[in-house]
Amino acid sequence: MLPSLDPLLQFATETAYLAGRLTLGYYQTGAQPDFKADDTPVTVADRKAEELIRARIEKQFPQHAIVGEELGVKETAAATHRWFIDPIDGTKSFARGVPLFGVLIGLEIEGKVEVGVAYFPALNEMLAAATGLGCWWNGRRARVSPVTELARAYVVHTDVASFGKHQRRAEWERFQAATYVRAGWSDAFGYLCVATGRAEVMLDPIMSVWDCAPFPPILQEAGGYFGDWQGRVTIYGNEALATTQALLPQVLRLIEG
Repeated sequence: MLPSLDPLLQFATETAYLAGRLTLGYYQTGAQPDFKADDTPVTVADRKAEELIRARIEKQFPQHAIVGEELGVKETAAATHRWFIDPIDGTKSFARGVPLFGVLIGLEIEGKVEVGVAYFPALNEMLAAATGLGCWWNGRRARVSPVTELARAYVVHTDVASFGKHQRRAEWERFQAATYVRAGWSDAFGYLCVATGRAEVMLDPIMSVWDCAPFPPILQEAGGYFGDWQGRVTIYGNEALATTQALLPQVLRLIEG
């Protein structure tokens, strides 16, 4: 039996909020990104936000491990708790002044993500959840969509070219034929949309752990599913799918072809 997760959820929520407000000091200021070895952008706001998050964790929970997108891994002896940090998910949006970016913090305890927070500072939308404590969207309960037919489903994705690049073109073509609306430019914002009932499916053919760590508890507590394309709840699948529990069997059948 886990001890109360409420203090950890409150800490993660406050930390994500502070980091998000920091990023707004750099948002739409014309600051140019650098490009990493994988051709993804990084800005001073990414680095400063991760520094803030890590400093708070290290002060409050010095025995915990940390995995961050920009500043790497900090292991501790026999750590049972591991924090995952993406200081700005959607840096491409951030760098172009588009508000669909978020601060992501997830806490894995003994191999399972139990706490997840995603804060979208330019939209001022906070999504926070912990196992057994519900999923909260700006202070009210978040719920997935009641839609039960793929023919009426909204599907969100980040970049349509990524499906072909990662050998998922056939699956994406089936989704295009089977669903009602296909909207892009999502990143973490797509998972926010599924958890709050504004879309029914979010698909990513490639995924890193820090990009998705908050979402298993968020989707679970909102009545949905987050995991890989085979129906396994995980952040380690190198791909990601979010949907409602009602649509999950149909979505998995569509993926299988």
